[in-house]
Amino acid sequence: MKVANISIEPDPYAPFRLAQGYRVGELLFISGQAAIDGNGQLVGVGDFEAQAEQVFKNLDRVLRAGGSSLANVIKVTIFLRDMSNFSKIVELRGRYFTPPYPADTIVEVTALYSPEALIEIEAIAVADEAVERER
Repeated sequence: MKVANISIEPDPYAPFRLAQGYRVGELLFISGQAAIDGNGQLVGVGDFEAQAEQVFKNLDRVLRAGGSSLANVIKVTIFLRDMSNFSKIVELRGRYFTPPYPADTIVEVTALYSPEALIEIEAIAVADEAVERER
């Protein structure tokens, strides 16, 4: 089975010595995406909505680099610093994903990579060419 590294340029994760993700056959395994911009700077300090928007933007970018999209996500794990943002996540899932919605695990954690980071999302998706579209 073919295994390919998914990369983007610029790669704000390069200093952390980790891959954006891997494509293994028809599946993509995407590293946790944080609210960092192309320069590696955290955006939206203290603003959950701004961070969440950046996280979904980053997730979409890496999925596209691997030959997929948000429409093909089958599983997400969402890490929150504060579970009081759960209802906001439900709304964001409705905005960024389409039915049938991905399988999901949401957990509250005491810390992420930065004390100011409020959300991180990792995903598993199917490659575009592997998806049979309903007509």
